[in-house]
Amino acid sequence: MYVSGGLGSRLNLSLSLERRFLDSSAHMEGQIWFLPRSLQLTGFQAYKLRVTHLYQLKQHNILASVGEDEEGINPLVKIWNLEKRDGGSPLCTRIFPAIPGTEPTVVSCLTVHENLNFMAIGFTDGSVTLNKGDITRDRHSKTQILHKGNYPVTGLAFRQAGKTTHLFVVTTENVQSYAVSGKDCPRVELDTHGCGLRCSALSDPSQDLQFIVAGDECVYLYQPDERGPCFAFEGHKLIAHWFRGYLVIVSRDRKVSPKSEFTSRDSQSSDKQLLNVYDLCNKFIAYSAVFEDIVDVLAEWGSLYVLTRDGRVHALQEKDTQTKLEMLFKKNLFEMAINLAKSQHLDSDGLAQIFMQYGDHLYSKGNHDGAVQQYIRTIGKLEPSYVIRKFLDAQRIHNLTAYLQTLHRQSLANADHTTLLLNCYTKLKDSSKLEEFIKTKSESEVHFDVETAIRVLRQAGYYSHALYLAENHAHHEWYLKIQLEDIKNYQEALRYIGKLPFEQAESNMKRYGKILMHHIPEQTTQLLKGLCTDYQPNLDGRGDRETPGCRANSEEFIPIFANNPRELKAFLEHMSEVQPDSPQGIYDTLLELRLQNWAHEEDPRVKEKLHAEAISLLKSGRFCDVFDKALVLCQMHDFQDGVLYLYEQGKLFQQIMHYHMQHEQYRQVVAVCQRHGEQEPSLWEQALSYFARKEEDCKEYVAAVLKHIESKNLMPPLLVVQTLAHNSTATLSVIRDYLVQKLQKQSQQIAQDELRVRRYREETTRIRQEIQELKASPKIFQKTKCSICNSALELPSVHFLCGHSFHQHCFESYSESDADCPTCLPENRKVMDMIRAQEQKHDLHDQFQHQLKCSNDSFSVIADYFGRGVFNKLTLLTDPPTAKLTASLEAGLQRDLLLHTRRGT
Repeated sequence: MYVSGGLGSRLNLSLSLERRFLDSSAHMEGQIWFLPRSLQLTGFQAYKLRVTHLYQLKQHNILASVGEDEEGINPLVKIWNLEKRDGGSPLCTRIFPAIPGTEPTVVSCLTVHENLNFMAIGFTDGSVTLNKGDITRDRHSKTQILHKGNYPVTGLAFRQAGKTTHLFVVTTENVQSYAVSGKDCPRVELDTHGCGLRCSALSDPSQDLQFIVAGDECVYLYQPDERGPCFAFEGHKLIAHWFRGYLVIVSRDRKVSPKSEFTSRDSQSSDKQLLNVYDLCNKFIAYSAVFEDIVDVLAEWGSLYVLTRDGRVHALQEKDTQTKLEMLFKKNLFEMAINLAKSQHLDSDGLAQIFMQYGDHLYSKGNHDGAVQQYIRTIGKLEPSYVIRKFLDAQRIHNLTAYLQTLHRQSLANADHTTLLLNCYTKLKDSSKLEEFIKTKSESEVHFDVETAIRVLRQAGYYSHALYLAENHAHHEWYLKIQLEDIKNYQEALRYIGKLPFEQAESNMKRYGKILMHHIPEQTTQLLKGLCTDYQPNLDGRGDRETPGCRANSEEFIPIFANNPRELKAFLEHMSEVQPDSPQGIYDTLLELRLQNWAHEEDPRVKEKLHAEAISLLKSGRFCDVFDKALVLCQMHDFQDGVLYLYEQGKLFQQIMHYHMQHEQYRQVVAVCQRHGEQEPSLWEQALSYFARKEEDCKEYVAAVLKHIESKNLMPPLLVVQTLAHNSTATLSVIRDYLVQKLQKQSQQIAQDELRVRRYREETTRIRQEIQELKASPKIFQKTKCSICNSALELPSVHFLCGHSFHQHCFESYSESDADCPTCLPENRKVMDMIRAQEQKHDLHDQFQHQLKCSNDSFSVIADYFGRGVFNKLTLLTDPPTAKLTASLEAGLQRDLLLHTRRGT
């Protein structure tokens, strides 16, 4: 789109203007004029007579000209280097005749390749000469006649494509191309239509550098090897020009033969001429205006200039893109605006704004299908809610569905969009579209939030579709929820869990195990057995048994069997057999279950079997660390054999005794004392007290107990008598034998003690006599050998009154003190220790007896002495008579303590 304005004589014409239009006086006088932006006109004499053609290269400061120096002489081609000077004028680097032969003709057109290696000159006789090589030097350039024909050449243009160079040649009757970069320059006939002078041009890369030929009927575009598209533009074409992606055509309605262009321009009558600027990419007329007798159309400084014969210059300036778009918007030409924006490389935000306005326009016109297509093109730039609100009406649900589908395909949808799209599918009941949407091939192709889709499909009742999504995208919890809560397909849910990896199978069994156990207990139990031993995912009925499996903690699944004791028993027994190192909770639960079954069983045979199973489990050694728990279970279910076994294993002999006493099992009471009396002697005393309190005749058992007490001397006789005194039925005959034996033993002990006393007295008398002799009479030492080394005595020597003699050096080596004989010292020390012990015990006994008599709480005194370790047994290494005496004294002390305690209580 352009705007025109008259500039008059104030327009600054550049070199490009000058190469297209020359002042008539300068042309006839052979001068070339330069008019830069500074408006300072300069020139130089190029030819003596006239200048006919100029060509200014775009990429080099090189000018090629054709002119005449003499009348009737072959016109000359001159190459000017505008950067170098020769006496104030540009340097002419080369001059050569334009016509290669001798036949006179007129130059009609001139073109030069930008690489300076090709130059082509066309003539009115239909021939074309081609200069190859450096056109600025004679010795590096060769001239050849490229084309001969019968029609004047009206246009030439070079086209470079890679390393291949083509030359387009157009005459008044045809169009052809030559591959001039090759040796033979092959020719291709492109068309049998030609054009007049200045009616051809080469497009820019936007149109793939096509050669444009403007005929009277159409404008044709050519590639080097074929004809391209054509455009039917009416009117006789006078000028064709290409400018910044636009095709500029000057035409008039009055038909004039192209050949008249070579007659005389003055013969043409002044006429209104139409200038059109075409946008071929977007297929619209960017500008159109009528001018009076256009001389030429020139492009320079970013604008297009129109020269008219009345001396005016009109400038056409292109509007900015936004202005163009606004003009199109006002005319509702949105498609054209879109194409224009794309050709102008407008950014994506700008295009999205156009698409939105176009969509709003179509929506307001009621074209909802077209509107949604435009809104789809705004995805990624326009907020989706803007579009969704427009199509929320139930009648527009198809349009909304199309928009949401595209939004998901571009991975720009959120969970709300997914919910809305799935609701649209379900409202439309379009199962095929729904399946197409959810059944993607891979995870990378999923354009929506899978969990949201599953939730919506489940709410809408499309369970199969929801299950498909959950299974294919590993949403195991959703799959199991639908199977168990909606479809109630418990078998399939259990099968699905069996296919899952170990961690997921374990967590889902903990979550849904109770439901599955309630409906399909046997299959669920089987899966739990595998899960807790050697789990392998069951993939299509096959499990990989080569790799070691995982196993869950079987104790954590016990609550699942809360209402299924039969399956629980099978599970627990399986775990205890297959996996002996199962958690302790397995064995605890199994024991409790067996005890419950035993307690409620009425069939004697079955009850006996259950009894054996429970005892076997207790004897398995699995309850050593949880002894108390197993004992409580047995007591709760009154499983007495188990209780007794646990008592015995825990060495709770008192409890065993108490149990038999409660059940009045006299024989077992005695048996317990016999079995465990060595480990715990107090059992016999408890047994005697128990039988003493019984009113029935227990003489047999009392006798057995008394026999053992008497043999082991466990109780003082007086305490035995006092104990049996509680039994009103017991007679003296019960303890007669015991008392007789006890008295006999005491009599024997008294006799032995008297004998020992007599012997000690005799020994004392003898020792006293020896002491007296030692004091009153001299002691003769007759030892001849040392008592230590057994060698003959030598002086100096040491003698003791005990009769032992030593070498002085032996005595000093072995003696501990000078006053003690080394040989007698160990025995003397034993005697002294025994004497000190007797004295200490005598003092302690007297002190204990005194506190016991004076205290009001006798038990506290006894407990205090127990705590201080007074009653701990003290063993002295003495002679046998002394040891027996000590034992007798200790027994007497214990007896007196016990008797005094009973009297105190």
